[in-house]
Amino acid sequence: MLFRRPVVSALIGPSILSANFADLGKDVCAVLKSGADYIHVDVMDGHFVPNLSMGPAVCAAVRRAAPRAWIDVHLMITNPADFVDPFLAAGANNLTFHIETVRKPAALVRQIQSKGATAGIAIKPATPWTAIKSLLSLADVFLVMSVHPGFSGQKFLRSALPKVRAIRERISDNQRVELDGGVTPQNAQMCRRAGCDALVSGSEIFESKNYARVITALRSG
Repeated sequence: MLFRRPVVSALIGPSILSANFADLGKDVCAVLKSGADYIHVDVMDGHFVPNLSMGPAVCAAVRRAAPRAWIDVHLMITNPADFVDPFLAAGANNLTFHIETVRKPAALVRQIQSKGATAGIAIKPATPWTAIKSLLSLADVFLVMSVHPGFSGQKFLRSALPKVRAIRERISDNQRVELDGGVTPQNAQMCRRAGCDALVSGSEIFESKNYARVITALRSG
């Protein structure tokens, strides 16, 4: 499984929040053909974060467009446990929820994993990495937000990098550290050096005229 094996270079996951929803299937296939490793689906409820986005139906549409793609669902919602089964039924391979929303995160990690998916835990910019310290041996991926969750196109917050380093030092090579928000070819190298092995990028990829060039630059620039 993509989020359970060591990687040589950073994995790149385009966030479809910045894709053209009038032609979503075409955009998904285009970024995968251009070298993307997985597809990142940002789910927002207008409550935990100040925006509304997509639900299981959109995830299912991505699965139909790209049957073999690895789909990484980021649940920026107040009640993530309520949506585990709907998103897994829609074709998600990984479900990441926010530590700030769950009272018993270890139980939710195990619930997701018991259904054959990988499980991730995310933290907002204001949340210290120590909030997930006791869970570092459990989850498959740890997502550090480098923007305030809710909207694409925000400026990268360098304060995320010390959190990345602290987490990477304490987990195995079979676990991912994922960074999401404001990732560009100009800051990707510092992200990778801090310990990120999965980078989410939305507008930087989908607003470019050459997906492959941007994806290559994010991975190795």
